[in-house]
Amino acid sequence: MAVFGNLAEKLQQTLGKLRGRGKLTEQDVKEALREVRLALLEADVNYRVVGDFTNKVRERAVGQEVLGSLAPAHQVIKIVYEELTELMGGSQSKLELASRPPTIVMLVGLQGAGKTTSAAKLANLLRKQGHRPLLTAADIYRPAAIKQLQVLGEQLQIPVFSLGDQISPVDIAKGAVEHANRHANDIILIDTAGRLHVDEELMAELKAIDDAVNPHQVMLVVDAMTGQDAVNVAASFHESLVIDGVILTKLDGDARGGAALSIKAVAGKPIKFAATGEKLDGLEPFHPERMASRILGMGDVLTLIEKAEAQIDQDKAKEMAEKLRTADFTLEDFLEQLQQVKKMGPLDQIMGMMPGMPGMKGLQGIQVDEKQFDQVEAIVQSMTILERQRPEIIDGSRKRRIASGSGTRVQDVNRLLKQFAQTRQMLRQLGSLEKKAKRRGGLFGFMQ
Repeated sequence: MAVFGNLAEKLQQTLGKLRGRGKLTEQDVKEALREVRLALLEADVNYRVVGDFTNKVRERAVGQEVLGSLAPAHQVIKIVYEELTELMGGSQSKLELASRPPTIVMLVGLQGAGKTTSAAKLANLLRKQGHRPLLTAADIYRPAAIKQLQVLGEQLQIPVFSLGDQISPVDIAKGAVEHANRHANDIILIDTAGRLHVDEELMAELKAIDDAVNPHQVMLVVDAMTGQDAVNVAASFHESLVIDGVILTKLDGDARGGAALSIKAVAGKPIKFAATGEKLDGLEPFHPERMASRILGMGDVLTLIEKAEAQIDQDKAKEMAEKLRTADFTLEDFLEQLQQVKKMGPLDQIMGMMPGMPGMKGLQGIQVDEKQFDQVEAIVQSMTILERQRPEIIDGSRKRRIASGSGTRVQDVNRLLKQFAQTRQMLRQLGSLEKKAKRRGGLFGFMQ
């Protein structure tokens, strides 16, 4: 599901109606804001936050410079975008690093919020940025918590410091600092225990760790799917412990969005990271302006480019661009491209980052079935190298063998081959158009 699901869809529909009206009246704006207000309340956004937000938008939107402009609907949408951005913190709040390493980051939160997985995801992200993180297993109460962190660390090839479940969390945290100093780890991530609710025992333990190692950043991990409860948890934790920022997990679940839109305003703490998906690379820095853009269906090109740069081999990309220009594009190339795109993350999230895609007619609420992509991958992998390079040689008996090898039907093989042939034909036509344009002095010359 796309980030914010129903909220994003309702806001896009409401603001889309304004676009179709041309000139706007103050009443048009008020009616639209009434729908916006309902959408936000349904998304479990704090009611005071909703009231402040709609009041600010109304004050700015009913001014003469907006309603009297040539494109008032666009001006209103711009105001909603700016106020949404401000509501979520205004600008990116980065993880603050110590002037002298190691930087100590303590992760806190309720049980089930995703602290252990978030610790591993954050370590993975920091390692990609050139750091040498050390994961620390200080949750000695939850069964298998230590083992879970060790398994995740092994998968990522990131060291995990543990003293078992018979040593106090305070001594484990102290031991981690000594270990990091000896082994040149520049960031220590401490995974602490959680409870089903905020209680004195939990807070006393967290304060003891805080006093013992004096972490540079205390990150509260909250589950986006709990909506308004996540905001209440943030406020409760901050009363007892100084919180520096929030990691919002499960933002790709059936999240109503209330937590992301309320936390900064109610608890006063910025969201620093957002976690999506099960994969260990499913954590990204939280950019309020990019998230506001996604919610309003305007895409998130910057994050899309960053994901592409991180996952796609640049030399291969140049080589592929040349093949596309010359229409020298094979099923082998197609398979490689499919695998590169899959590395970037869930396809519905990727589509949500493309400008205009979320609001495109017929695509609202669409569920991207990644099993179809797995099926295509299986079909192509069941072909010989020669068949991938020259699909025109694939006759009936070859199709039956490919279908059998990929666990699909001959009809599925036929469909893929037909779609590929159409794509290659389109590429040839584009290549021919490009050559003609160059001979006629560019595309403008060709069109004259």
